[in-house]
Amino acid sequence: MTFRFNEVYINETATITGPYESDGPLGKYFDLCHKDLYFGEKNWEEAEVKLIKEAINTLMRKGKFSLDEVDGFIGGDLLNQIVASNYAMKDYHKSFIGIYAACSTSTLGLILGSFLIDSGYMQKVITFTSSHNTAAEKQYRYPVEYGGPKPKSTTFTATGGVAALLSSLKGQIKLESGTLGEVVDSGVKDVFNMGAVMAKAAADTIVKHLKDTNRDIDYYDLILTGDLGIYGKEILKDYMKSEYKIDLNNYNDTGVMLYDLKNQPVYAGASGPACAPLVTYGYIFNEMKKGKYKRVLLAATGALMSPVMVNHKLSIPTICHAVSLEVIE
Repeated sequence: MTFRFNEVYINETATITGPYESDGPLGKYFDLCHKDLYFGEKNWEEAEVKLIKEAINTLMRKGKFSLDEVDGFIGGDLLNQIVASNYAMKDYHKSFIGIYAACSTSTLGLILGSFLIDSGYMQKVITFTSSHNTAAEKQYRYPVEYGGPKPKSTTFTATGGVAALLSSLKGQIKLESGTLGEVVDSGVKDVFNMGAVMAKAAADTIVKHLKDTNRDIDYYDLILTGDLGIYGKEILKDYMKSEYKIDLNNYNDTGVMLYDLKNQPVYAGASGPACAPLVTYGYIFNEMKKGKYKRVLLAATGALMSPVMVNHKLSIPTICHAVSLEVIE
């Protein structure tokens, strides 16, 4: 289902990354880049908590507003019980909606925040998400210290914390509409092939958005998915062509864009909740403000997996939530 929003704007964003992201082709577009995955903390999980807090504090500093002006937070992460988000939020003492949509958490947060802003219930909402490569690997697969080999279809969880300020105060980037996706199961069981797992969910949401808004694919200057990687990107293009007769010519995947795939050991590209917003808030918004893109559809995908269910040999359900972003002259 797609919802149109009257006056919702992304007034400011913040992007914090780790070393792989800062060394990638988009490194100069991020607000703060760490060279140490511990970020001065004792373990990976506490490092991710710090990522979230740094993103929020950077957002407030860049936007020149105080915590007193914020009505509430919406956010989540990959860790069990979204613990990184909960530990970060205990220091802010504000209403908090904790969400889990795997790697599509950023767009789900933007849609939910837009509901609150457009309805008038809140004036300023901060949405955020995070992911940490080594924390996620330890939870979903096995600690990286084990050094287990992985197939080339594997995606590399991005390390990053991102935050955005939503309000009705007119800004340059408008959140025009949002499409809430449905859970899609393609029957894929391979935990090392997230692109194949999530591609059909991306197609389903993109097609529903176009149908609900009565638009064709060329309405957008750019269609972005996150985070299918190099193989999932091609699967989506083939599926859209064969199933819906839609050519994705104005299309890219944030998982492909975040890293230098030829020179960094990141397998098929980036994944993780931070992947899509890092690329979008950092690089894409910069290009939109310069006039390269006027309308962008961001369709973030998420694999709703659990190690327990994977060990039961069940297929992996997925979801995709999309937001339409427009430049206001």
